Amino acid sequence: MIIQVERKEQLNICLEIIRSSFITVAEEFWLTESNCPSHTAFMSFDKFEKQFDDGRPMFLFYQDTIPVGYFSLTKCSDDEWELNNLAVLPDYRHLGIGKAMVNYAVKMVKSYGGNKISIGIIEENTKLKDWYLKLGFNHFSTRKFEHLPFTVEFMELNL
Repeated sequence: MIIQVERKEQLNICLEIIRSSFITVAEEFWLTESNCPSHTAFMSFDKFEKQFDDGRPMFLFYQDTIPVGYFSLTKCSDDEWELNNLAVLPDYRHLGIGKAMVNYAVKMVKSYGGNKISIGIIEENTKLKDWYLKLGFNHFSTRKFEHLPFTVEFMELNL
């Protein structure tokens, strides 16, 4: 079951899912608060709360009664939305939850009038890249940001 986050009281649950999920990526790519403080694994509550206050649609995935997944969407233009912080708790991975959340994001973006979803991932994360490719996303660019110790790959899904 996927529900939209509507109350600030839900933000701590969302942020715990994000941090617990992204810390495995941080560890795999040797990212720390020192060398990559802006990585999602280290997101502050204040930054996350600002995203909520800015009206970003946020969603929680429940396995039975347990919140185990999260994602949000950001409007880039009338046609394009960005999928942000797709996260599944490590113990619940490989059960189809991530795919279900992407499918739900597609449904939501279509309902908002959009026809494209974009994402940014660590380019070197080939396992994640392959997963998104299987879901129909395509590579469209890469970019090296001065403040990040990795290259960002941008992918998109035309709806």
